[in-house]
Amino acid sequence: MAEEKLPTREENFSDWYNQLVLKAELADYSPVRGCMVVRPYGWTLWENIQQALDKRFKETGHVNAAFPMLIPMSFLEKEKEHVEGFSPELAVVTIGGGETLEEPLVVRPTSETIIGYMYSKWVKSWRDLPILINQWGNVLRWELRTKLFLRTAEFYWQEGHTAHATEAEAREETLRMLDVYADFAINEGAVPVIKGIKSETEKFAGAVMSTTIEAMMQDTRALQSGTSHYLGQNFAKAFEIQFTNRENELEYCYTTSWGLSTRFIGAIIMTHGDDQGLILPPRLAPVQVVMVPIFKNEAEKTAVMPVADRIFSELKAAGIRIKMDDREEVTPGFKFNDWEMRGVPLRMEIGPKDVEKGSVALARRDKPGREGKSFVSQENLAATVQEMLVTIQAALLERATAMRDSNIHDPKDYEELKQVVQRGWAFSYWCESKECEAKVKDDTKASTRCIPLEGQPEHEGNCIVCGAKAKRKVIFAKAY
Repeated sequence: MAEEKLPTREENFSDWYNQLVLKAELADYSPVRGCMVVRPYGWTLWENIQQALDKRFKETGHVNAAFPMLIPMSFLEKEKEHVEGFSPELAVVTIGGGETLEEPLVVRPTSETIIGYMYSKWVKSWRDLPILINQWGNVLRWELRTKLFLRTAEFYWQEGHTAHATEAEAREETLRMLDVYADFAINEGAVPVIKGIKSETEKFAGAVMSTTIEAMMQDTRALQSGTSHYLGQNFAKAFEIQFTNRENELEYCYTTSWGLSTRFIGAIIMTHGDDQGLILPPRLAPVQVVMVPIFKNEAEKTAVMPVADRIFSELKAAGIRIKMDDREEVTPGFKFNDWEMRGVPLRMEIGPKDVEKGSVALARRDKPGREGKSFVSQENLAATVQEMLVTIQAALLERATAMRDSNIHDPKDYEELKQVVQRGWAFSYWCESKECEAKVKDDTKASTRCIPLEGQPEHEGNCIVCGAKAKRKVIFAKAY
């Protein structure tokens, strides 16, 4: 319940996160180890994420479809690198209808294989391309160490799968979708992500190139928040996705895949939350405004409620996601703490004095106490509230960006790098060898998060690990 205080982030960031997910009723543990039940408040947040992404996908020419959850084991075995990458995480069905199956079926960990098979049936000519399909669904990866939203055996996501006639077009699609993810994360989630390319070691199993958006959480760990992969012709060759080109020659397609999951809810929690609870960005918050009418007796209630009801209707009609908390069995103070913990961006209070003055009190969730409180006129209230929600959204992004930037360092040597990654990110030259990457991981538990696509230096430097010539800088950080 809301009365029990959360541990502080300083005391135990992990415990703060776990308890907050449960207390805010975003999710709960399932009886199946590693799985989660997403509760209505958490699911509404996911629906808002879905809507914001789906709109962007459709604007870039993508359409939605649905593919089956069960995949023949032989499909995964067709792409060698892919099956090696996923084999430790597979859940396999061997019995159906009481009979042993002729061929085991895998509960999908991702859908490249089944979709590749279907594309091979649908694609015959260059006129059939490109295919731009997205799927909303769930997948299962048998994770050993799990954490609600961040890493669960079953999770919800979208996965885009496209097929193209040329390499250039497929690579362009890969980066276009990375841009879509970054735009969504920054402008809807107020999560300032860095776009970059994954190392060969960290890339998706079966990809030629993997790109990512990486976000910094308040404990300075990195969270991979969405990925977009250029698959080359690997899956096209495995599944015979061929087409007759304009010269009437048979050619293999070039494919991509890209995905963002309920893990992004974890990103929102750990980017914005404080010791009182969640702080949700207004553009995604299930409830943007909570209205708390305040009265001590029946006479005050008779004066307050008609005005509260009128304001509620006005704001709702203006498209604001508003909730009236008219519970009479709990105190206003309890309600304030409860909604603060649930991260509602704006609280509106209305009591007898507000009714007399034609005003309401507004309390911003991102600014605690008196600093975030103001009294505003009931005139044009919908416009005032909408403006304040825009201000809160911008303030959250600004605060998270400042926090991230103050924790990205440029260590002068390897010894300093080892210290830096214990408390932040290192942005350092790297020779791109697996040996240097492995050394950093062995010595510090930090991995290469991405080679940023923006902000690279103009000149070559020396690898922070071995001193060899290096063309690009990479982010080293501990990660979820």
